[in-house]
Amino acid sequence: MLLRSAGVCVAMLLLAMLAIAPVRAQDVPGIEICTVEKTMERRTSCLQSNVDFLQKTITKLNLDHQQKLDAAARQIDALKVTVAGLQKTLGDLQAAQAKVAEDVKKKQDAPPPKDAAK
Repeated sequence: MLLRSAGVCVAMLLLAMLAIAPVRAQDVPGIEICTVEKTMERRTSCLQSNVDFLQKTITKLNLDHQQKLDAAARQIDALKVTVAGLQKTLGDLQAAQAKVAEDVKKKQDAPPPKDAAK
């Protein structure tokens, strides 16, 4: 019996503590449904809150996308420099190959030396 009354006392104490503790509502930013508001002032405030939330969201998204575009532009510029370097290297290699081919052709077309015929 004593345990039962102690359990009831603990339960009542917990309920009393919950009733006394202040419950704080959290204002989570987001889109609210403003049609449930009865007064025009509260409806206007609700709509303004929605507008503010949307403007902040758009600003944040614009900043994020601009940073991505800037990073992509930097990467494109780096790739352009790389391609220009590769084109120069390719041109140099083609010029060297043409010179070697020209030298080989000259050696093949040249008459044999006179000392070699004896």
